[in-house]
Amino acid sequence: MVYTTEITQQPSPTAPETPGIVSADALRIGTGRTRRFVGAEHGANVSYFWVDNEPGEGPGLHWHPYTETWIVLEGTARITMGDRELVAGPGDTATVPAGVWHRFVNAGTDRLKVLCIHASAVIVQVWADPEHPG
Repeated sequence: MVYTTEITQQPSPTAPETPGIVSADALRIGTGRTRRFVGAEHGANVSYFWVDNEPGEGPGLHWHPYTETWIVLEGTARITMGDRELVAGPGDTATVPAGVWHRFVNAGTDRLKVLCIHASAVIVQVWADPEHPG
């Protein structure tokens, strides 16, 4: 597949004044192993969750007004997208379209590590059950 795009921006030899590295601990959610990167807070146009779940764990059913792409790093994820259910393993990638209810759960016996990329500078999640998001 060939992609063609006219590039009109000129590169800059000057690096930004702010640090380009965000430590893993700065992104950690509470005392858990999952991390949240909100792009708008760091000058990026994408956001992500770096998830590290025990067997049976995963977020509740939700949707976003943008696409979300998952890359399974370790373990086995059972992904629900609308009325479909898929199983993904290490190295697999799955994308859910904007506005589709979805969730995933660690379907294996070991920990699940997955990178959840949000095509947005901010994270917007609408939960099916706001009192029990996962």
